[in-house]
Amino acid sequence: MSYDHIFTSYLQSLKTEGRYRIFADLERLVGDAPYALWHSPSGKKKLIVWCSNDYLGMSQHPEVIQAMVEATQLYGAGSGGTRNISGTAYSHVNLEKEVADLHGKEKGLIFTSGYIANEATISSLAQALQNCVVLSDEKNHASIIQGIRAGGCERRVFRHNNLADLRANLSSLDPKRPKIIAFISVYSMDGDIAPIEAICDLAEEFNAITYLDEVHAVGLYGPQGAGVAAELGLQHRIDIIQANFAKAYGVIGGYITGSLPLVDYVRSAASGFIFTTSLPPAVVAAIHRSISILRQDTTLRDQLWHRVNLLKERLKKSSIPYHSANSHIVPVVVGNAPQCQDVCDILRDEYGIYVQPINYPTVPRGQERLRLTVTPSHTPEMINELGDALEDIWNRLNLCLAA
Repeated sequence: MSYDHIFTSYLQSLKTEGRYRIFADLERLVGDAPYALWHSPSGKKKLIVWCSNDYLGMSQHPEVIQAMVEATQLYGAGSGGTRNISGTAYSHVNLEKEVADLHGKEKGLIFTSGYIANEATISSLAQALQNCVVLSDEKNHASIIQGIRAGGCERRVFRHNNLADLRANLSSLDPKRPKIIAFISVYSMDGDIAPIEAICDLAEEFNAITYLDEVHAVGLYGPQGAGVAAELGLQHRIDIIQANFAKAYGVIGGYITGSLPLVDYVRSAASGFIFTTSLPPAVVAAIHRSISILRQDTTLRDQLWHRVNLLKERLKKSSIPYHSANSHIVPVVVGNAPQCQDVCDILRDEYGIYVQPINYPTVPRGQERLRLTVTPSHTPEMINELGDALEDIWNRLNLCLAA
């Protein structure tokens, strides 16, 4: 048997469908955001990045960088191992206190990524709660889905943000059966926001645990950047809040917060925590400084929302079809994988604009899109230039405009 033939066949199918992923080799340079240096086949070229999850540019904030450098000089580049053997640092403990306080919870637990936080937490909870069922929004992140699979429990998928469907699923279950409702505050591909209060009402009615992923919301929404649940005054009604440090906070890592017994159980049982080398103290120092800045100062958030509104107004002016959700994420739907790639190629090659196409399985087939994310560093002039470029490409490729 030729194993490579199997892999080659799969890759060819991706190329035939126009969704083979091609990554641009970029260098993001401190002090030059939102520009990055692209190492193209024909040489180096400067691009404006329009798809970064570094929503506030905190990865380049001078105080965040300084905190990481100073901590590296004090503690070294690595953590020394897993938390259970030799890798627990004083900075880990302090960061866990910080995130717990941010969300008004008793305890926090940090992980090496948001993906691992979701997978490890949900799988360990599902294993602890005998005959558990997880009710999962159909547009939940892959890490939540994988956590449910690893937990070996039943999964009930309810239609996206559909309260009637969620109620129907809950009603069909034994009232005494353990239940977890897993959902996201800001859905990263559509930019829409979950009906958190109504889901909490259903959770209380049917005695279910609420598990809320705030990955794309922390740092941006609510008092001190605690997320959408905090903005709505609902944090106290959420049993588990999960988020990460790799987006608005500009570093890397993930975490959960909740009651002391629940979080301590995950700390003691989740293999994704127990057997993974911990975050380096220097990384933790940078995270801690980033959170501290965004808890105290709203300047960058205010600038972001000003730019978000400008971008939406510019797209509307040109009838470029975008999802008009109440979040900072602006999805522009193309609806065809090869054409989506064509749009991105033209933006990059002719206009010096970098956007990565979003294809299946990240979004359903026929929903291929550009996922635009503006930052405080994007100027009004850049926003207008992007709008002009999209208007030209839409006309050139004869793509559908908004009605």
